[in-house]
Parts: sequence; C-alpha cells; structure tokens
Amino acid sequence: MTTAAASTHTPGLGGVRQRLIEPTVLAQLSNLELVARSAVEGTLVGLHRSPTFGFSQEFAEYREYTPGDDLRYIDWNVFARTDKMYIKRYFGDTNCQLMVLLDTSASMDPPDFPSPGAVSKIDYARFFAAALVYLAARQHDAVGMLAFDDGIRVYRAPATKAARVRTLYHELDGLKSAGGTDWNKALEHVQSHLRKKSLLVVISDFYTQPDDLAEVLRGLAARGHDLLLVHVLDPGERQIKLKSAATLRDAETGEVMEVSPDELATDYPERLRNHVDALKKLTLGMGGHYLQVDTDQPLDRTLAGYLRFRARHP
Repeated sequence: MTTAAASTHTPGLGGVRQRLIEPTVLAQLSNLELVARSAVEGTLVGLHRSPTFGFSQEFAEYREYTPGDDLRYIDWNVFARTDKMYIKRYFGDTNCQLMVLLDTSASMDPPDFPSPGAVSKIDYARFFAAALVYLAARQHDAVGMLAFDDGIRVYRAPATKAARVRTLYHELDGLKSAGGTDWNKALEHVQSHLRKKSLLVVISDFYTQPDDLAEVLRGLAARGHDLLLVHVLDPGERQIKLKSAATLRDAETGEVMEVSPDELATDYPERLRNHVDALKKLTLGMGGHYLQVDTDQPLDRTLAGYLRFRARHP
C-alpha cells in the first residue's frame, strides 16, 4: 500500500525533518497495533534526532543493582569484567501506571462528519489510545483502559503482560460511538479502582460543562493522579458555516435548536473559545495538562505533545 505521509519541518522538534503520517492514511492500515507502531516509532525517531526536545532512550548512567530491580537492565558486560552488577539507566525510563479514559458517546461520531482530510473523532481517539498503549508497553509501564458513554463499556486494570496489552488493542478495535456521557460514573469508577498513583489520559470532545467535571477531577488529582485532558475536535467544529437557517440536532440527547448563519459566525467561535479556556483553567488549576488536537492533525504531532508532557511529569 502506498502512503501519503507528509515530509515536513515540525515546529518544536528542533527543525528536524520528519515524515508525518496523516490520520486518513492510518485509517487504511489493517489493525490498531500496526497503527500504533507506525505512529510511535516514527515519532521517537524524530524526537531522538532533536537537540532541543530532552526526551530519549539514550544511555544516562549506571547505578548499583539492588534487590527487586528488573534483571533485564543489568549490564552483563560490566558484570563479567568487575563481578559487580550495575543497572543501566536511560533518559525517559519510567515507572508509570497509565490509565487511558476514552469517551465513546454519540458526539464522537456525529452525522455529517468527518471533515475532508480528517477521520472521525472516535477513530482519532482510538488511534491515539492505541499509540499510548504501544508506547507504555515499549517502556514497560503498566497500562489500562476505561471506555465509557452513559455507562462503563470497557474496563481493564493496568497491567504489563503482553497478553493483556493485546487485549487492549482488541477492545479498542471494537469500540463504537453511542449514547450520552456520564462523566461522574466513569471518573468515580476510576477513582474507586485505582489504588496506585497513575497518569490518567482522558480523550474526549468534552461536550459537557467544565464545572460538571470539576469535583470528580479534583478528587482524582487529590489522590495524587496526574491528569492529561486530550480535547479532540473535528476541524469543521471550529467554525461551522451555513448559507441559510438550519436546525441542529444534539447527537447525544436528540435536542434540536434553530440557528442562523449570523449566530454561528459570531456567537459560536466565542463560545468555543470560552469553553476551551474553561477546560484549560480547570486542568491547570489541578496541576494537570490540556492538549487540544484536530482530527486531521498527524498523530505523530499529537504524540510529540504527549511526550513533552511526560518529560515534565515522569
């Protein structure tokens, strides 16, 4: 299969020339594990070449072995010469537990979308989630997943075993958009099941009032969890254009609203900006991070944003 990955200078990667894989190309790949591998390996190659990024798997230092350390990281060549065991440490080594929370409500795949050159929000979310699973497994981190709409559709506790990781790809492959969104049920489920401090990556279009998220998100942050909110939007949702008055229907509730072209041209962009600003303020106020992505944005670039966050929150 031929691909249409774009070769470009990527801002923030030290001017490194990198092949960026478009979401519509990823959608043609045969399975999510291949999607994840393509995105992650390409991203890491670009970042390792960057003199400014500060994230790599390059060797950093040795330290003496202590009972309980992973034997895979012992430098046996040094042991053969000195009869002492040392662990090789790398920049970017982690001991992280990652939980991916994925919104599968109906608004993630609404009628009349995606925009040209984009994929649906649910597909982009699945691609990104699969890439996070692959990256966590590559770094020997425990990874789990919760998929939700108005109920809990999938819950898999964090694990490192290869068989459990493959199960996550299978679960992601089968996810469909439907129903409303019950944020309290989803986040309280995570709060009640996660005992160990974790990195929580929440992937959603966040069609909800930020104030409705505040209490339960603060509860998670108070337990020591690190929060990353990944806000997924179709490019067409940034500025909706109409030539005449129309009736819009809420994909989750079925509620209808009459709108005019003038209202969408003036009121809607401001309301969207206010919504994004409120999400950012809420997240930053809890020591978390907010990342907004469009569904025509190369997944490599989204992963680079995630890795910058990880570099600051090891």
